[in-house]
Amino acid sequence: MLKITASQWGQHFATWRKLLDLTSQDVAERAGIHRQTVSKIENGDTSVRYEDFLRVARAIGLLEKITEAIDPMETEFGKVRAETALKKRVRK
Repeated sequence: MLKITASQWGQHFATWRKLLDLTSQDVAERAGIHRQTVSKIENGDTSVRYEDFLRVARAIGLLEKITEAIDPMETEFGKVRAETALKKRVRK
């Protein structure tokens, strides 16, 4: 499942890059990484460093959208749970 998700994200990144009329080299230069790393991300390679993934997201204008998309306080569930005691740490 993780590989499928990485592949889907990579395809989405490639589509955004193309919609923005950018080459993989353009994105690499904006992100400060090698073109091969951009290619790995677009092909769903999960061995890419997290930092490089975020750099590419920023280079194609998606970092803020991704950050907002995973913000729990942007969901009804998160807002309701935050009104109850939000713990600093979860222990089991």
